[in-house]
Amino acid sequence: MSGRARAAALLAAVVTFGTALVPVAHAAAPSSARAGSPASAHAAPKVPRTAVLDGARLQQTRARLDHDPQLRRTVKDLTTRADTWLDQGPWTVVDKPRPAPGGDVHEYLSQAPYWWPTTTPTADNPWGCPYVQRDGQRNPEVDSGTDRQDAEKVFDSTYDLALAWYYTGRSAYAEKAGQILRTWFLDPATRMNPDLEHAQFIPCKYDGRAIGIIDFSQSYTSVLDAQAILAAGAPGWSTQDRTAMGKWNTGFLDWLKNSDFGHEEGAAANNHGTFYDMQLAALAYAAGDTALARRTVLDARAKRIDPQIAADGSQPQELTRTRSWHYSTFDLVAYTRLADIGRHVGVNLWAYQGPDGQSLFKAVDYLLPAATGAAAWPHPELEFDRYAACDIVHAAADAGDQAARRAVPKLAAPPGGDLWALRPAAEQLDSIAG
Repeated sequence: MSGRARAAALLAAVVTFGTALVPVAHAAAPSSARAGSPASAHAAPKVPRTAVLDGARLQQTRARLDHDPQLRRTVKDLTTRADTWLDQGPWTVVDKPRPAPGGDVHEYLSQAPYWWPTTTPTADNPWGCPYVQRDGQRNPEVDSGTDRQDAEKVFDSTYDLALAWYYTGRSAYAEKAGQILRTWFLDPATRMNPDLEHAQFIPCKYDGRAIGIIDFSQSYTSVLDAQAILAAGAPGWSTQDRTAMGKWNTGFLDWLKNSDFGHEEGAAANNHGTFYDMQLAALAYAAGDTALARRTVLDARAKRIDPQIAADGSQPQELTRTRSWHYSTFDLVAYTRLADIGRHVGVNLWAYQGPDGQSLFKAVDYLLPAATGAAAWPHPELEFDRYAACDIVHAAADAGDQAARRAVPKLAAPPGGDLWALRPAAEQLDSIAG
């Protein structure tokens, strides 16, 4: 996601990391406490029931902090990122300059990023319609006037803050995350409706599109994990908050399963379909519908891997794009996260091989020469960032891919540092601007 890459690039001062590393289960500091305050040694949080991340692995990592200097340095990178959010937000869908079509300010609104006006705006044609597509070229007007940028900040901030609380026990992180979640999703005056009917609209053409579901599919699964982490004992995230957030997620899951847009996006043959499955499975798991989560992961074998990954590991639909490297790594973010969800429901997606030998391991291995700098990427790419492959290579290495394991020391770290040790689930690390 572009928001995380931009936020990482703007990292500010490093906070002194105290020696008290055991997280706090209950708040002792007021909400105004700064993150630099050392954590008090109280009961550790429970193992979080995360949808993508492995909660037990998080707990084991937290327990190693006192004895692992490298982990402590990585926590400093995480808290540096989290500190940038303490004085920002909260954000809300109701403060955009114009409401979504229909006039409901609680409806999420975003604009199609690769569509551009063809004429100079006038009083009679304020948008400069008609709009035409320029694949991979982001129209700067989409970054103002809608909810997309603020939604990305909500996604990034809550994940960073929840993780920072989990590893340090500092209440300010958890309380800020709770404030952001309540403002965007729960408070009646500022909440977002649990649908994406007006995502990626095109002026004078469409009031919303199924393709806009990817606005949330890219990163909302991280928000689900942030909620689970906070539910493990964070201050400022009450039983009432958890119940209300669960209802919002159930409403969003119902819309995703049953709306026309949801059906259309679920039928997509490229990264949109992969991200739809990942979002559906994660929401189902978080809502307690493990049968749907399991079925979604199982179906992805013949429905996604077989037609979308070639025998050599390339992803033909993504290679046709002007940003083929970005979209190849991007699609694998969804695949590897879907495999993480599968782990919770008894499905090993990494072990699957299609009729022509297609597999997630082959798809990652196809990227390794470019990911390690051993060879140039041989396909079109408007903005090549080698570090975009960092997380997916880590994911394959953890799953047992020997070639990926050998590649890990040769990876380019993303801006803000390699946080894999603290949150071992792939993220989009490069920007979609190009």
